[in-house]
This record gives sequence, C-alpha cells and structure tokens, in this order.
Amino acid sequence: IIHQSCFGIRISNLLVYYRGLLVVLDKLKARTGSDSNKEASASKEGNAGHIAAQTFTFRELAGATKNFRQDCLLGEGGFGRVYRGRLENGQVVAVKQLDRNGLQGNREFLVEVLMLSLLHHPNLVNLIGYCADGDQRLLVYEFMPLGSLEDHLHG
Repeated sequence: IIHQSCFGIRISNLLVYYRGLLVVLDKLKARTGSDSNKEASASKEGNAGHIAAQTFTFRELAGATKNFRQDCLLGEGGFGRVYRGRLENGQVVAVKQLDRNGLQGNREFLVEVLMLSLLHHPNLVNLIGYCADGDQRLLVYEFMPLGSLEDHLHG
C-alpha cells in the first residue's frame, strides 16, 4: 500500500510539473506573440523556454537520413519511424519521425521536447534536438550502435 501511495505521489508531481510547463509556454507565447514558426526560430536562438535541444530544419534531417530511405530505417512503432542519419558535422544520430496523423499538438510537442532535454540519466538515450517544421515533428537522439534494450531482451 505504501508503494502504491508513493507511486501516486510521483505521478501527481509529474502532472503538476507538466501543467506548470504548459503555463510557462503559454506565457512565453503570449509575451512574444509568436506562432509555431517563430517559436521554432526563437528556440534556435535559445530564447524559447530555454530548451537545451538543438533545432533542426526538415531539410537538414531529410538530408541526414538520405530522404528517409528504407535502408536507413531502424524501426517502426506506434508513434512513428526511426531512421539512422548522419548530421552535417558527421555525428551519427537516430531520427524519430512522428506520425503526422497523431493527436499531439505543437504545444504538447514542445513541452515533450523541453522535458526530454531536461532528462539526463545513464540509462536513457539523450535527446540531441528536434524539428517542428510545418506539420513535421521529428526528434533527434544519440545513436546507439548496439541496438535497443528490446533487441537485447527479446532478440
């Protein structure tokens, strides 16, 4: 019973934190009077919510993944596809292209990016950057050459 109570408290704290992030993003948007394109460019300059992740254009990530070619596809799941890519600086990355038919809006996407950019743990893959270009939503993670945890557990 104590374990369930602690779990409930953690979930409640996470929800309060998430709600607070939404409020902060709303205030930033109201203060700057920006739309989604201006938010993305402000993020690139480091002014939108202090998101530590790098901002990419869709064109940059299309180039990195050879236009999302099938031979670069690493995996596919309920939220989209993951491709292997190489950035212009030579860094190999995993690019997650989120399903465009998903229910997540721009604000929720930016909150998720903010949360992922703040999470740092040795057992989690680090978020390098993101793309919110038009209706495209992509996440750029460090590439793990030895595969996923699922590959090792069930492979």
